Amino acid sequence: MVKYDLNDVKLNEMEEAARRCSGLAVSMVARAKSGHPAGSLSSMKLYLAAYDVADLTPENCDGTDRDYVVISHGHTSPAAYAVLAHNGFVDPLEAVADFRRCGSAFQGHVERAIPGIDWGSGNLGQGLSAGVGYGLALKKRGLDRHVYVLMGDGEQPKGQLAEARRIAVAHGIKDITVLVDMNDIQISGRTEDVMPVNVEDLWKADGWAVLKADGHDFRSIYRAMEKAQGMDVPAVILCSTVMGKGVSFMEDRPDYHGKAATGDLYRQAMEELGQPDILVEAASLGDQVHYRGRSVEVPAVSVDTGSPRTYGIEEKVDNRSGFGNALADLGSLNCGVEGRTPILVFDCDLAGSVKTASFAKVCPDGFVQCGIQEHSTATVAGAASCCGVIPVWADFGVFGLAEAYNQQRLNDINHGNLKLALTHVGLDVGEDGMTHQCIDYVSLLANTFGWKLVVPSDPNQADRATRWALAERGNVCLAMGRSTLHPLSDGKGNPFFGGGEAFRYGDAHLLRDGDDCTVLALGAMASKAMEAADRLSDKGIEVKVYAVSCPLEVDMDALKDACSTGKVIALEDHCARTGMGSIWSSAAAEAGLTGRWSFMGVKRYGDSGPSSDVYEAMGLSSEGLVAEVERLLRG
Repeated sequence: MVKYDLNDVKLNEMEEAARRCSGLAVSMVARAKSGHPAGSLSSMKLYLAAYDVADLTPENCDGTDRDYVVISHGHTSPAAYAVLAHNGFVDPLEAVADFRRCGSAFQGHVERAIPGIDWGSGNLGQGLSAGVGYGLALKKRGLDRHVYVLMGDGEQPKGQLAEARRIAVAHGIKDITVLVDMNDIQISGRTEDVMPVNVEDLWKADGWAVLKADGHDFRSIYRAMEKAQGMDVPAVILCSTVMGKGVSFMEDRPDYHGKAATGDLYRQAMEELGQPDILVEAASLGDQVHYRGRSVEVPAVSVDTGSPRTYGIEEKVDNRSGFGNALADLGSLNCGVEGRTPILVFDCDLAGSVKTASFAKVCPDGFVQCGIQEHSTATVAGAASCCGVIPVWADFGVFGLAEAYNQQRLNDINHGNLKLALTHVGLDVGEDGMTHQCIDYVSLLANTFGWKLVVPSDPNQADRATRWALAERGNVCLAMGRSTLHPLSDGKGNPFFGGGEAFRYGDAHLLRDGDDCTVLALGAMASKAMEAADRLSDKGIEVKVYAVSCPLEVDMDALKDACSTGKVIALEDHCARTGMGSIWSSAAAEAGLTGRWSFMGVKRYGDSGPSSDVYEAMGLSSEGLVAEVERLLRG
């Protein structure tokens, strides 16, 4: 193939590029006085080869019909920035001048704000999962494209890599080539001393083809890459390298894994690399920050959301079924339809419980079974969302968010478009007990800056929120319990959330008016609040009840009305210290709204038993709410 042709002229050009890029990388770290120079040098020719072979250019890097390059060992960012500069993505001297400077896009670990960087990484072990996610999306879209993943050897023991390897093989993702920098050094010393691992056997055991190359010989690297593209299975190339290659005092020295060469040592390094004093060139640009990065946009989607289902108030339906039925409708309307964005639904062996089995029946080609491998699934689905598909991952709350929080945080950093459906949240897990009670989902997502969170109040709202979520751009989490419940009523015998009105993010809904006290009820707790309000009304106490489904987006009009009674109860099956009540009461304080607040939530790990019994034991039944209202009114 022509793109693997290395004639003498091309080889000489690549060798000169390696020297120039190595000089840039060493200079970046020297100017910043921090960073990872030696690993950047050992990976340099792998970077140059991957970006040379991949169909990834400054002109097409913002699109989704192209090859992808994913960097897992993001600390070798100096090499990445240098090679991107060589290929015209960024200015080389700006990269040197701005590296690791506050406000610059040239951060210490690679981020998507730099054109040509397809996944922000640095938390080792993530990159392969992201590469597999891109591979899945490209395959689903029927595109003949390739994914390249660059990795270090120090991260090879991580369990998430094994999960990603298995997912790739299970779903026939063969258009992916991994290049591992095998320099045998990590922060604490030799890799075999820090954690012995047979890297070759690990990849072979999971069904990958294992190739080898000399990581400092372009011809060897290109031959291996060409061979990898002809494989019927995904391939990894183990590239033997020397840490700090090209700079004598850095070579094979663990010290320079994260140490800058300054002063006379910097000048020696430039001399050995045959480069000028690049720091002097960079200094001529001045002290201001030169490049703050590109705007990373979520790809536009095209999805027919259909007509909502409406469940009658006499029915008992769980919110997760409201989600699952709506998802199956969306599959029927969109799967295989030209012009529609493909939908991929990810499962971790829980399709029956999280209600995605119906989607799998109507859209089997869009169903991705990943087994019990939540960490990798979170990243795979997140990366796929940046490649022209709509991924939906449904899992128990404690697995999909609490267990995979770092992965969901990275999905936020990478401006993903994942639709995360969490079931069995709060105390509504039944007999599974405290290990399965996700009582921190609000607070975890409150620590991010892009995630939207919807906690449906009943199955009708769950249906409408699901349809909205798949059309909405950006990461969205739907959080639902396990138990069945009657849909909320409008007081006239009709479903409150019935009819054709679409879900609107950020709205709180007044279910019942009253002057004595206000209850802000999160999600399905609204039903308990309405039961308590009826009992209180029989005692001559009129309670205002709001259904809150968007705890991270405070509805200020609703909050002002809530505070008008002077007494507000936040009712939620979430940790009482950090949930909706904490967020909304803080907003009230900032707005100068006065009133007495009570926080009814989870104040200890819950028991194992039927959900109704667990709520009662935790003081979160309708009877418990009646008692709390009466206590507040007594003063």
